[in-house]
Amino acid sequence: MLNRRHYRVKVMQTIYAMHQHESDSLDKEERFLLQSIDNSQDLYLVMLSIFDELQLKERTYLELASKKHLATKEEQNPNFKFVNNSFFKIIANHAAFYDKLEERKIDNWKRNDDCILFLLEAIKASDLYKRYMAVETTEFKKDIFFMYDVFNEIIAPNEKLYDYLEDFKITWVDDIPVINTLISKQIKAIRSFEDSIELPQVFKDLDDKEFVRNLFRKTVLNEVEFAKEFENKTPNWDKERIAELDTIILKMAICELLKFPSIPVKVTLNEYLEIAKEYSTPKSSIFINGILDNLVKDFQASEKFSKSGRGLL
Repeated sequence: MLNRRHYRVKVMQTIYAMHQHESDSLDKEERFLLQSIDNSQDLYLVMLSIFDELQLKERTYLELASKKHLATKEEQNPNFKFVNNSFFKIIANHAAFYDKLEERKIDNWKRNDDCILFLLEAIKASDLYKRYMAVETTEFKKDIFFMYDVFNEIIAPNEKLYDYLEDFKITWVDDIPVINTLISKQIKAIRSFEDSIELPQVFKDLDDKEFVRNLFRKTVLNEVEFAKEFENKTPNWDKERIAELDTIILKMAICELLKFPSIPVKVTLNEYLEIAKEYSTPKSSIFINGILDNLVKDFQASEKFSKSGRGLL
């Protein structure tokens, strides 16, 4: 479900938290790291369950409105096109999805339905919804395209929803764009009622899980050694002037360069430069790029690399 850059960010954040809390419990912090990754599955389920709750809320509203004493003509003959959308039916028939909700105890929208009501209101007020409901006929393909647009244009960018998710679990903040992209792709890929939403695994395979553990442990256990590698490469920078996040990024990059033989040098450099651009100071990527470029040359000259395989250098 997550990619390796995302894993690297999780490791970076965990090491940063260790420094801030002055924690020396490797096992405890590793458990926190793995739990924060595991929690991304809960976020996926929470986001996907929005559709189930939207359908339930709107159907309940239409049925109650039709039974009102002074119901309008429109309320007496409600338009069920939205609640009968083909995507809702695919979700409703997804037994594994409901089993996973129960297993993970996901009931956020049962306890906090104000977000669902707010989203439903935003959907029904949109031109997208009005155009969809104005066409009497129903087509499977158009149902899916409509729900794809609803998710991307109304649900995913909703600020109130984002605030709720951030408040509920702080470790979800960096996961939200990844999970939203995944769900968007899954909706777009549906071609028929026979298609289903494949529930993703937290780790693609055991190699990914071992990568996370090894990157975390090897970086933390060798921080002093890795720091020495770039101490003399920053003549114009006092230690106090180097952002702590930058030093962590450098140590993690050095760890990959020296301790992960199967990861190409270019991949490591590109990944950490992108992380620096997104998470550290505006000048960090330039600073880190310069240091890593010099370190790679030194490692190659001194034959410190243990890279094996074609295209790894």
